[in-house]
Amino acid sequence: MSDPQPNPSSPDPNTPQSQFQPRVPLPQEPEHKLWEGGYSPKAMYGTWITLAAVSLGVIAAMIVLPAMKIVGPIEKSIWWIVLGVLALCWIYGIVGFIYRRLSMHYELTTQRFIHSRGILIRTVDRIDVIDIDDVSYVQGIIQRILGVGTIQLQSSDWSHGQLTLAGIDQVQRVSGMIDDVRRKERRRRSLHLDGG
Repeated sequence: MSDPQPNPSSPDPNTPQSQFQPRVPLPQEPEHKLWEGGYSPKAMYGTWITLAAVSLGVIAAMIVLPAMKIVGPIEKSIWWIVLGVLALCWIYGIVGFIYRRLSMHYELTTQRFIHSRGILIRTVDRIDVIDIDDVSYVQGIIQRILGVGTIQLQSSDWSHGQLTLAGIDQVQRVSGMIDDVRRKERRRRSLHLDGG
């Protein structure tokens, strides 16, 4: 039985000559948008519930405790101070929500992850999905019930080693989609390099 003869039309990839031959360029696939989103209103439900519970508790205590004669009558100035603090807490929550809602925008395509932040000054950054090393997500108890959470991306891109995406609706589906696109692009590139 004789050894198979090398095919003269395909050069040996281990020769010095083949190291300097140009590789066939990777065929460009069209880029498609797969998902886009931002900070979900559902991510603030826990904050709203907490603020409402604290507000009702404080107001009830200020009415019930003097009526039960546990404490003396509460002066109007203390009422105004307490109500002012509660109002500031609500304003802080509402302004924080509006800022997050308007300032964060994310977009996933078949080749890149694009994230924008800022209201007056907008910064747009792009990460190639092949540079994303790890995708994970975190959810609290209320967030699990509502299906929202925070996605964390680990990247080999030096400008965005770690990226945190807060308040993402359908967090499990979106993080799975990012991971699938990342792995698909890596397989596509490695097949090209192996076959090149």
